[in-house]
Amino acid sequence: MAEPKNWVKEIQIDFEACKGCKSCINACFADVIRWNEAEKKPVVAYPEDCVWCLACEAGCPAQCIEVIPNIPAPLFSSY
Repeated sequence: MAEPKNWVKEIQIDFEACKGCKSCINACFADVIRWNEAEKKPVVAYPEDCVWCLACEAGCPAQCIEVIPNIPAPLFSSY
């Protein structure tokens, strides 16, 4: 059986820009992002479960989340 492909290399959160609104947590249906109650900030708990839907990026009003893909080959332009 083939090893499952993880399409996400890294999920970065700019904690200085983060307002703690929890929009990213509510947007993530894969439960990748969790809330750290002690530090009052989001934490990327299960990056291996990320399906690269980018809902957390789109849902963040402060635009402080970046999902970096793990693309195995260069993308070529059609022109």
